[in-house]
Order: sequence, then structure tokens, then C-alpha cells
Amino acid sequence: MNSSPTPAVPVLNIANVLTVVRILLVPFFIWFLLLDDARGELFRWLAVLTFAVAIYTDKLDGDLARSRGLITDFGKIADPIADKLLIGSALVLLSVLGELWWWVTIVILVRELGITVLRFAVIRYGVMPASRGGKLKTVVQTVAILLFLLPLQSLLGDWAWWIAAFVMAVAVLITVVTGVDYIVQAARLRAGARR
Repeated sequence: MNSSPTPAVPVLNIANVLTVVRILLVPFFIWFLLLDDARGELFRWLAVLTFAVAIYTDKLDGDLARSRGLITDFGKIADPIADKLLIGSALVLLSVLGELWWWVTIVILVRELGITVLRFAVIRYGVMPASRGGKLKTVVQTVAILLFLLPLQSLLGDWAWWIAAFVMAVAVLITVVTGVDYIVQAARLRAGARR
């Protein structure tokens, strides 16, 4: 019988490196999206590509962390920060550029920050795991943002905006519903701990 302790997962691992890469991609995404390209849509496509690569690293780092046992405290903290930086910057920039209503950006960001604060507030009572609804919210938000980012106006005309707006409306609805669900979970968690 071997009683040697299980070695700690190193902080410097592929999953955490991908999370850091995602954080480092955010300034490039912002830069590409803000560049005015008089020669066509080159920088818009670079912004789309950067966003898509960053989103893919989110899926990849999570899959690697779970499958290879590379889950670390750093990853638990840095991964959601990276997600919020990427999604938040995309929403804010789309609003700054006049392509997305500010109220949409505000609703989503208030929900994201509010739930993050709520999770920290109730952590002494237990952990609120990510729900399926929360994961669906992230997927729909990502698709909606990509639809707004893609320069499809020349192909689809006004339909491009209407399609993106519809998907974003669904994203806002899911965002609000899952936000309420997390509040209910937090209240139950707190009530259960007080018994």
C-alpha cells in the first residue's frame, strides 16, 4: 500500500496556458475591431478570427483540464475572468460602434458581474456549480456576438442585422432567466446552511 501524497497539479500546464492565451488575445481583438480599415473588411475579419480562436481556447482548456486532471485554483479563477473579458469587451465595443444597443450590453454585464459577486458571497455556504442553462447562455451569447461581428451585410443586407438581433434577444432572455435561477440557487444554498 502506497501512502505517498498525490502530487499537486502544476499551475503551469496546457489548460492554464490556453486560458492566459485567451486573456492575451483580448487586446488584439479590441485593436482589430476598432481599426478603421478603408481597404475593406480585413480588420473586421481579423477581429472575428481572433474572437473565434479565443472562444475555441475556452472550450479546449476546459476539456483538457477535465480530461487530464489539470484543474487548478488558478484555472478556476482565471478562466471565468478570461471569459468575461472577452465577452464583455465584445459587447462594449459593439455598443461603442453603434451596432448593438447599450441596454443589451448593460443587462448582460450586470448579470455577469452580479452572479460573480453572488457566487463569492455565498461560497461559505457551498459552491454554486455552473448550470446547463448557464452553459447554454454562453453558447447563445457567443453565437449572437459572432453574428454581430461577421461582416455579412454585403451578402444578406439588412437580414444580417435582424438575424443577429434575434439571436441576441434570445441570449438576453436566457441571460436573465439563468440569472434569476442562480439567485434562487443562492437563496436555497444559504437557507440550507442555516438549518
